[in-house]
Amino acid sequence: MSNELYADGIGEITVTGTIVRIDLMSLSATERDASNNPKPIFRQRIIMPVDAFANAVDLMQKALGGLVEAGAVRRVNDPNQKAEIIPPSGASANASPNFN
Repeated sequence: MSNELYADGIGEITVTGTIVRIDLMSLSATERDASNNPKPIFRQRIIMPVDAFANAVDLMQKALGGLVEAGAVRRVNDPNQKAEIIPPSGASANASPNFN
């Protein structure tokens, strides 16, 4: 049996010397913000050396390229915002089965 962890996203990435800490977050089922959206809650932290983090980023960029090529996501570039990935039209913006 293998352990699995679900995360809705990354809350924060902190670099201290040669160590990278990645805070995983998920959306709260009970806590809401002022707009009545689920609040992101810290769940778990990944700690790794900076070279392992760089390799992980490279691997994720390759995976993202495959998703874009397959049409699963598309890139949106707006000069007023950071580049972001959004689901194709018709898909839910929140892919979590817990919040759909």
